[in-house]
This record gives sequence, structure tokens and C-alpha cells, in this order.
Amino acid sequence: MRPQQTPIGLHLTRVARDVGRAFDAAMADVGGSLPVWLILLNLKVTAGTSQRRLAAHVGIREATLTHHLNSLEKQGLITRERDPDNRRTHVVALTGAGEAAFRRFRDVAVDVDRRRRRGLTADQVSALAAALDRLDGNVSSSDSKGGIRS
Repeated sequence: MRPQQTPIGLHLTRVARDVGRAFDAAMADVGGSLPVWLILLNLKVTAGTSQRRLAAHVGIREATLTHHLNSLEKQGLITRERDPDNRRTHVVALTGAGEAAFRRFRDVAVDVDRRRRRGLTADQVSALAAALDRLDGNVSSSDSKGGIRS
């Protein structure tokens, strides 16, 4: 028996994939990517943060972050220095070139978001955000009850 409507999880997955691909393509046009944007954004918001905290904020593993940071450091966009209070910790910060890259990527992110909102009223955007939060809450609460997360 076929469902009358596409299951919401499948619909959301398809839309998220398409939106993500469009965002990736827009970032690639200016030499960026979603992970690089998230790293620069988090460094801008939490200047001089540790690699461990940065990985947690970006939502990637430390080993994956290290790969990205190596590339960003070679490009001159970030610096990494040992924390004088804890020599095992690296503190990551944006350079001047990193600040410029942040602004370039920010402009792209704002433009992409503006295009995604086209045709939606402020109330519709608020309702969508609330619905997405509710969906996320439903997933989280079903996980705590042994449900399947998808």
C-alpha cells in the first residue's frame, strides 16, 4: 500500500540534500566548502579556541578537523599555537587573510540564504523553523526511547 503523501523524513532528506548541494556549489565558486565555512565562522565567533572545542562546535571529528586545519594553515587563513597553559592544546585563530575569506564566504552564505527564503514571508520562515525544531525534538525523544534515528 502506497502512502498518500511522501513520508516527511524522506521529503526532508531530499530537500536537505538539494539545499546542501546548492550551498556547496556556491561556496566552491569562491574557493570554499561547508566545512571550511563552518570552521571560519566558529573561529570568528569564538576567537582563539582550542581544536577540541572547534571540532565539537563544527560537529566533526578532531582528525577530520586537523585535515582541514592543515589546509587552512598552508593557505595562510589560520594560525595554530600551543596554549601556554596547556601545551597539549592548540589554539586556533584567524589571520588577516582568514578574516577576508570569512567575509567572502559570509557574503555567499547570506546570498544563498536570501535566495532560499525567496517567496516566503517572515511568518512562514518562523513556522518552518519551529516545525524543523519540532521534528528534531521528535527524533531526539524517540532516540531516548530506543527509536530508530533516520
